Amino acid sequence: MNEQPEGLWDEHDQGILRLPSGRLVRGRGLRRPLGPGAPVPSYGVYLLGKQPPAVPWESRWLRWPDFRLPADREAARSVLAQAWERAATVRVEIACGGGRGRTGTALACLAVLDGVPAGEAIAYVREHYHRHAVETPWQKRYVRNFAPPPRSTHSLEGPPPGR
Repeated sequence: MNEQPEGLWDEHDQGILRLPSGRLVRGRGLRRPLGPGAPVPSYGVYLLGKQPPAVPWESRWLRWPDFRLPADREAARSVLAQAWERAATVRVEIACGGGRGRTGTALACLAVLDGVPAGEAIAYVREHYHRHAVETPWQKRYVRNFAPPPRSTHSLEGPPPGR
């Protein structure tokens, strides 16, 4: 049996997505409350049209109406990148009302950040998280167009080639 470092998810728990790097993230629908004794996240990202109730762990709210896209796409990119980074060391949860469309879209974006090609990220999340993840044509397009942040091409040893 795989032992997980303390403070990370058990990959066999419901809603856990293992990214290719080994990072574990929980996707969840907020309309289904956590069961008694269920582990709680260290950091949560909540994708809702209105501000969610307060939770006892650190969290971020992205204004993201049901069946739509994030209201502020740059903020979404930043929050998702932070969630991906944190998932290496703490329990990260991504959640919306039902846990499929917005959550699946965000998880597919995390997969892109983790190195899955954008054109394959939806299939990856559907195979490893939920078969109906990413529900609308515009959510699919959002994932296909989601690219990891550009990497610097500058060398520490001098200017870029051609200068």
